[in-house]
Amino acid sequence: MATQALIYEQAVPVNQEKHRDWSVKAGADYSFASGVNSVPVLAVEIQNAAAEYPVVFAGGEEAMMPAVVMGVRDKENLYLQKDGAWQAKYIPAFIRRYPFVFSSSDEGSSFTLCIDEEFSGCNQEGKGERLFDADGEQTQYLSGVLEFLKEYQIQYQRTRAFCDKLRELELLEPMEAKFTTPGGEAGALGGFMAINREKLKALSGDRLAELAKNDALELIYIHLQSMRNFSVMLEKASVAESASAELPGEDVSKH
Repeated sequence: MATQALIYEQAVPVNQEKHRDWSVKAGADYSFASGVNSVPVLAVEIQNAAAEYPVVFAGGEEAMMPAVVMGVRDKENLYLQKDGAWQAKYIPAFIRRYPFVFSSSDEGSSFTLCIDEEFSGCNQEGKGERLFDADGEQTQYLSGVLEFLKEYQIQYQRTRAFCDKLRELELLEPMEAKFTTPGGEAGALGGFMAINREKLKALSGDRLAELAKNDALELIYIHLQSMRNFSVMLEKASVAESASAELPGEDVSKH
């Protein structure tokens, strides 16, 4: 699965002096996410995300996170239209927080708000929302961004605790989704993990009760149900292939 950090090209700390005249025009163009086929989601997002995406688990041993799969090939996002519009009712918070992100150099003891200066919506012409007012103070927009990212970080820690519990109970196993595109191309999507149903059934009553008490058991079943959405992605791939095949060829004789 592709690395999701690629949507950030040049994230630098938001600076009152440097960014005093900067504005951000976000709009509804998510083209910056066209080259990723998966992004992490928080535990609190799983229920909404599972209605439209396959929800899996991805990352290293110390950074395991739930993630939504958005494409069957590397650098493929089937949930984007050509104009950058998002083709799903729910957009992951990881995407919605862009072009902002928290960075930390002391293992999470403190955080610095950063902005991707390469985002096409960043400007110094006053388009969209200003970061600072005429007096150099944070605008309501920037304060809202900070609150959103603070809540994101709180939910991130809760999500890590959820994933740590799954690892502790040894419920996760590597998985591979095999597929055949409408054009006959056979392939496989790997690099992610999923809950092993048999290991889940083998848990003691006390363990299951513990998972149920903190809503982890509900999230596990929602995750398993969401795997059906791999077929939804294949349908999207079929539509994309059909649209590509119907594009008229260029008449080179006119040049």
